[in-house]
Amino acid sequence: MITRTQLSRLGLFDAKVPRYTSYPTAPHFSDSVSAQDFTSWIEAIPANGTVSLYLHVPFCRRLCWFCACRTQGTTTLSPVAGYVETLMAELELLKAHLPRGVKLSRLHWGGGTPTLLTPDMMRALLDKVREVADFAENAEFSVEIDPNEIDGERLDVLAAGGMNRASIGVQDFNAQIQETIGRPQSFEITRNAVEMIRARGVASLNADILFGLPHQTRERITETVQKLLSFAPDRVALYGYAHVPWMAKRQQMIPSDALPSPEDRLALFETARRLFAWDGYAEIGIDHFAAPDDGLAIAQKTGKLRRNFQGYTDDTSEVLIGLGASSISRFPQGYAQNVSSTSAYQGAVRDGGFATARGHAFRGDDRLRARMIEMLMCDFHTRNDELVRSYGAEHEALAAIYAKVNDAFDGLLRVSGEGLFIPQDARPLTRLVARAFDSYDTAKAKHSSAI
Repeated sequence: MITRTQLSRLGLFDAKVPRYTSYPTAPHFSDSVSAQDFTSWIEAIPANGTVSLYLHVPFCRRLCWFCACRTQGTTTLSPVAGYVETLMAELELLKAHLPRGVKLSRLHWGGGTPTLLTPDMMRALLDKVREVADFAENAEFSVEIDPNEIDGERLDVLAAGGMNRASIGVQDFNAQIQETIGRPQSFEITRNAVEMIRARGVASLNADILFGLPHQTRERITETVQKLLSFAPDRVALYGYAHVPWMAKRQQMIPSDALPSPEDRLALFETARRLFAWDGYAEIGIDHFAAPDDGLAIAQKTGKLRRNFQGYTDDTSEVLIGLGASSISRFPQGYAQNVSSTSAYQGAVRDGGFATARGHAFRGDDRLRARMIEMLMCDFHTRNDELVRSYGAEHEALAAIYAKVNDAFDGLLRVSGEGLFIPQDARPLTRLVARAFDSYDTAKAKHSSAI
């Protein structure tokens, strides 16, 4: 059994480690990838294939203090309307370069607060998406929904447009915690939103909560989880709050002395994890939970679980196209990210081109390392047969690497001819183990904590 002392000595409580939703991670993107690269990568998508499409809406009616996402507040809908017009123009550009017959396996609206859009804006955006590509069979259309910013009319539009998965942000139901993080959202408001979503036949419900928040205790996170379970969500993401006020200035509103210690963060996570497990949810990767019949649980059982910028996914499409300011796209050739400033983004699209500002073209052993890290993050083990067959790795080289990594973790991992395996009690170290396969300089970057 691994002790807290061992976890501490191995760096769990003080290391700054990426979440590895990509490899290399976004801080290592550069301006070497241009709009021309983005365009050529789109044109190289196989005809009649499938892609995932992400639309980013960076606006919020209010800015929550805990959030480190690229968002901006607005008191009027005028800038939102102009932004939606630009998104539609970017979709038209995509349509001009997308090979024939390509369909959408996934469509996701994120933010920010995409439910800030008026019903007319939503209809127009949905119509434009349909002009670009039809949904594939068994496609999924998901939307991030703020329970404080939703009503029946907007849900009617989304449901009629094919939304079959809704994602609600909860964070924590405790009133003191909500006040401290600038996110007032009562249980009753959240329950009403869930009931409206269910009433419209939306098949699946996701929910996000956070651990490591100020004033959070095991008793309080227990109460939040129990209230959340009363909604019977299909999936839950249990993210660790990352306090990075040097990056997200609004987090300076949160008193750092009210934050739990790293050791207490682990206890909060374990408390919530056990509650989800006791309620029959499958543990998915490092921070997700899913009902047994949910697509994530099935993907985990069949070895098809993947990881992308939204977290864990059962989408097997090799292409994720992100549109909107700061959106990131993933192709077999690499990553491309739009410029973050909404004004610069809108200017680029108005000038008739894509707004790509940075990215990374795969080189060397990037793809091999990316897949090894994804395997560890998804399945807690690597599979040598796939690495040798699909990425040209050699058994002897893999064995040598695994031995070195295992030594660095005091022999707490397991190594065999099949691959490297992270045992159950060592899984809090997963991101640290993944970093051992990262050839880029993540150690000096300011990332979220390891747990």
